[in-house]
Amino acid sequence: LVRWRRMQGYRVLWVPGCDHAGIATQTVVEKKLLREKGKRRQDFTREEFLQEVWKWKNEKGDEIYQQLRMLGSSLDWSRACFTMDPGFSRAVTAAFVRLCDSGLVYRSEALVNWSCALQSTISDIEVDSVEVPGPTALSVPGYESKVEFGSMLTFAYPVEDHDSEVGVSTTRPETMLGDVAVAVHPDDPRYQALHGKHCRHPFTNRLLPIITDPVVDMKLGTGAVKVTPAHDHTDFLLSLRHSLPRISVIGEDGTMMPSCGQWLEGVKRFDARQMIVDALVEKKLFRGKQNHAMAVPVCSRSGDIIEPLLKKQWFVRCDTMAKKAVQAVEDGHLEIIPQHFTKTWRNWMSNISDWCISRQLWWGHQIPAYQVQLPGSSSSAEEKWVWGLSADEARQRAAVKYGVKPEEITLRQDPDVLDTWFSSGLFPFAMLGWPEQTSDLQHFYPNSILETGSDL
Repeated sequence: LVRWRRMQGYRVLWVPGCDHAGIATQTVVEKKLLREKGKRRQDFTREEFLQEVWKWKNEKGDEIYQQLRMLGSSLDWSRACFTMDPGFSRAVTAAFVRLCDSGLVYRSEALVNWSCALQSTISDIEVDSVEVPGPTALSVPGYESKVEFGSMLTFAYPVEDHDSEVGVSTTRPETMLGDVAVAVHPDDPRYQALHGKHCRHPFTNRLLPIITDPVVDMKLGTGAVKVTPAHDHTDFLLSLRHSLPRISVIGEDGTMMPSCGQWLEGVKRFDARQMIVDALVEKKLFRGKQNHAMAVPVCSRSGDIIEPLLKKQWFVRCDTMAKKAVQAVEDGHLEIIPQHFTKTWRNWMSNISDWCISRQLWWGHQIPAYQVQLPGSSSSAEEKWVWGLSADEARQRAAVKYGVKPEEITLRQDPDVLDTWFSSGLFPFAMLGWPEQTSDLQHFYPNSILETGSDL
C-alpha cells in the first residue's frame, strides 16, 4: 500500500514504532532476574530494576524492526520511535495533564480487574472470559492443585426476628464475609413478606438488610443473592443505588484479610472457599451444591483468576468520546476496513465503561500526578491531588489551588504507571512531535490510514 501510493506520486510516510508493553516486558524481566540471579523485583530499588529492563530492551527491542526490514517494509527508519523515548514521554505527560484539566481523567474509588499474580490492575480487554459448562478444574497461579469452577452453592441466612431463612446461591462463597445485604426481585412472590427485614450474618454477626432490585434474576438459583459490593461489579452498582457499605475481604495478594477473622486471615482465597463451606455445614446453614455453567474471568497475561478489588485509581471518561467515535463512522469521516468490523466497532463503543489507566508496575510512564500534603494536615485527611508537566509545575498548581506557599507543600508522586495503551494510543500524532506544532504534524496529521490489530 505504501509503495503503491508513493508510485502514484503521493507524499507517503510510514513511521516504525514500538510501545513498551508494560506488563509483558516487566513480567519477562522479572522471570529472567529470578532465573539468572535468584532475585525478585522487590530486591531491587525502582531505579535498579528499570536499568535491568532497559538492558533487556536494548538487547531484544530491535528484533521486530529486523523482521520488518527482512520483509522489505518501506518505512522511514530515521523516524523510528519508542513510547519510552524522552520526546514521546513528554507527549504522554502533556496528554495526561490536558485530560485532567478538562475533566476527562479523574481519580475515584471503584472496582477494578485485579491480577493477584501480577499485583496490578488490568484492563477489561486483558480479561479473557473462559466458559465452563459445569464443574471444571482450572490451574491457578500459586496453587499446587487445580481449583474447581462451575458450581453453584446455596446457603441460608437466618432472618432476624422472624422464624424463617433466606437461601442465597453463589459461585463465590469465599466472599460471603464481605456480604452487606441480601437482594431479591421486588416482584418475586416468595419474598414479599421479607421486604425491609434483615438477616443475621453467621460469622460476623452483622445485620444484612433484605433489599429489592429489578436486577436480580428470579429464575437463577433461589432468586435471592448475596450482595458483596467490594468483590463483584454488579453488587458494586447495587451498593451505589442502595447506599450500602463496601467491605473488602480479599487482599491484593489473594489472601483473606483481617476483617474476616483470625480463622481465615492470610488464607488463600480459593482455600478459604472450602473452609467457609465446611463452617456453614457445621452451623447447619449449607443447603446444597449444583452444577452451573459460568464464565470465569481469567487474566490473559498471567492465567490468574481475576479478583475484582475496590481501589482508588485514575480513570478516563469514555462515554462522550465513544459517542463521537461512533458518529464519525456513521457520518463517513472514518472508514473501517473490512466493513463488517463496523458492527464490532459500534458494539464496543456503545457498551463502553470508563477506562482504568492506573497500573501497579515500575516499567512505564509514572503517572504525573502528585498527592499533596499541606502544613498541619493529618495522614487520615481526604486525599488531595494535583498534576503537572513537572513536579515544580505541580507544586505551583497546588499552591494556587490550596492557597499556601509552594515551599510549605510536600508532594508525593503516584508510584503507579499509566496503562501502555494510554501512551501507544497517542502514536498517530506523538510520533510527529506533538504537543509541539511541528511541520510533520501539519503535513501528516490527521493520518490517512491506521493499520492495527482487531483488538486495538
